[in-house]
Amino acid sequence: MTIIIFLGSLLGAMALGIPIAFSLLICGAALMLHLNMFDAQILAQNVINGADSFPLLAVPFFMLAGEIMNVGGLSKRIVNLALAMVGHIKGGLGYVTIIAACLMAALSGSAVADAAALSALLLPMMVAAGHDKARSAGLIASAGIIAPIIPPSIGFVIFGVAANVSVSKLFIAGIVPGLLLAVGLWFTWWYLVRKEKIAAPARKTFADVASAFGQASWALGLPFIILFGLKFGWFTPTEAAVVAAVYAFLVATFVYRELKLSQLVKIFTDAAKTTAIVMFLVAAALVSAWMITVAQLPDQVVELLKPFMGNQTVLLLAIMVLVMIVGTAMDMTPTILILTPVLMPIVKAAGIDPVYFGVLFIINNAIGLITPPVGTVLNTVAGVGKVSMDEVTKGVMPFMVAQFAVMFLLVLFPQLVMLPLKWFY
Repeated sequence: MTIIIFLGSLLGAMALGIPIAFSLLICGAALMLHLNMFDAQILAQNVINGADSFPLLAVPFFMLAGEIMNVGGLSKRIVNLALAMVGHIKGGLGYVTIIAACLMAALSGSAVADAAALSALLLPMMVAAGHDKARSAGLIASAGIIAPIIPPSIGFVIFGVAANVSVSKLFIAGIVPGLLLAVGLWFTWWYLVRKEKIAAPARKTFADVASAFGQASWALGLPFIILFGLKFGWFTPTEAAVVAAVYAFLVATFVYRELKLSQLVKIFTDAAKTTAIVMFLVAAALVSAWMITVAQLPDQVVELLKPFMGNQTVLLLAIMVLVMIVGTAMDMTPTILILTPVLMPIVKAAGIDPVYFGVLFIINNAIGLITPPVGTVLNTVAGVGKVSMDEVTKGVMPFMVAQFAVMFLLVLFPQLVMLPLKWFY
């Protein structure tokens, strides 16, 4: 009965068009009423406690770093470097998109910010070169979702807080899976464009490549600062977010000189708006999470999944399919906040490493950003690139299949996640 109350109140509120944050509050209140323990003071206290988290301070600063990166010229120079390196290969603009997405992912951690920047910079170039517009938009959308996997990742911060898992370990564990997603896109693009009759531009000279590298070197320095800072304990993930924002500001203002002080108000306002949405979602989700624990909902779910508990791989496959289904109808952040308190007790009871599960869970949620009909990144690419939603959806399908294949490969071979983590840590 508790599961029915939980799902019925949450899905019912969402079906009525109530925003997800308020739906989560309604869900928590419904569980309180069901257990005869409704207290408005407890409800308010849990909302306050939900936002009162030091690790969550990373979210606004990573959001700010992403905004500065796009306005201040860091994204443009990374794209120019990728063009100089592989732009001359057949289908080179697609490979440029993948490389640029990986480099930009190491700067912002936001799929929407990266997809918007790539759409504005590369989609017109790909269409002008003769590539199919829908396929190009699909590749850009798929490449954009690498951002929540390669550190720094806002998704890992939110999951780490919700699941009480080390954010630093999640960051490090996400590097290889993020690169494997890029490899999957690389081979898919190669297969799709191998028969295209598009003339590639001339190869850049060594001097051109060196110049592009020199221009991008300041932007490329940020990922190394963050990774080595975490590795050697110079700063926490939250402090790394501050470092990222300050570094991006200094480079954009004093090195590239593209960021004007008059633009700061809009940048801070945009970052603050996005942060407010995320933080309110997190605060509201803690009410539901607390009630889920009090109502012993995870124990009931464990009972339902007992047939799978003896085999970690089968259990993970079942969970991944569940998250895939939820991802088609719900955005990444609410999915993390709703499912994490339900799934983590199951994962721990089955003896699955929480960091390994977190990587798989965030990959699945990231792919959900390009699954229709709700896919946020799909909508971003369609809006920025002036492409119809139907075209983007059609173009993204082969790349989405490749990324799901990589995810299930990681389910079958956990060593691909855990061995690099153990080596680095």
